[in-house]
Amino acid sequence: MKRLFILLGIAGLMSGLLWAEEKITVKGSDTMVILAQRWAERYMAARPDFVIQVTGGGSGTGISALINGTTDICNSSRPMKPSERDKLKQRFGTRGVEIKAAQDGLSVYVHESNPVQELTIGQIKDMYTGKVTNWKELGGPNQKIIVYGRENNSGTYVYFKDNVLMGEDYVAIMQSMPGTAAVVNAVAKDKAGVGYGGAAYGKGIRELKVKKDAGSPAYAPTAENIQSGLYPISRFLYLYVRNKPTGALKEYIDWILGDEGQKIVNEVGYFPIR
Repeated sequence: MKRLFILLGIAGLMSGLLWAEEKITVKGSDTMVILAQRWAERYMAARPDFVIQVTGGGSGTGISALINGTTDICNSSRPMKPSERDKLKQRFGTRGVEIKAAQDGLSVYVHESNPVQELTIGQIKDMYTGKVTNWKELGGPNQKIIVYGRENNSGTYVYFKDNVLMGEDYVAIMQSMPGTAAVVNAVAKDKAGVGYGGAAYGKGIRELKVKKDAGSPAYAPTAENIQSGLYPISRFLYLYVRNKPTGALKEYIDWILGDEGQKIVNEVGYFPIR
């Protein structure tokens, strides 16, 4: 009997330890995955009672997980669509809570040897809709333009289509890549390539200056230009949760939005919201 009490005591202690551990799941945007991992690592180092699991898969994947109830936080590089909010309401009786966590400049990448320095939004649109197919039409070499982009479950894909292509379809020959890092790697190896993605991933290639139209000045995707709104392809990066956060979830999100979390935004290469 004494042994049984001891075993029950150990079981109770283990149960208490497991109960004390706070677990948060985070899923979504590949653009945000490095930032989300850094947040989680830094937070867990200071709070060993927390377990934060971060996975990517794209903004659409994260939003689906939020709707299905399989993630606590959805990372998204685009706003949720009304249809997605409707699905969330049908299942959970809520349209979700949107939290702006960082700012990003969506960069347009070319190979470092490409002499083209700047483009208008219209010229970028023409490349990605197939109206312009050779770099010589844009002041570059006589080379066919090789277009790289993201897969259609990506928030970056949707944002670029809505805000640069103005809703038009991507050219059919665009090579869809599984993540922004893959776009960068492809363009870095392809002298005729062009790609797009978050400014934080701009390594090994050159980011073009972008201007709204032919009569406007061109701006690089720097922190100052993005935060001031001068760079024409800028966006917020979002966290979505089903309900107003409470308890451990609120603690974590408050930390992300606080000084330390926003400092990490800078470290990763994005831009703080304050």
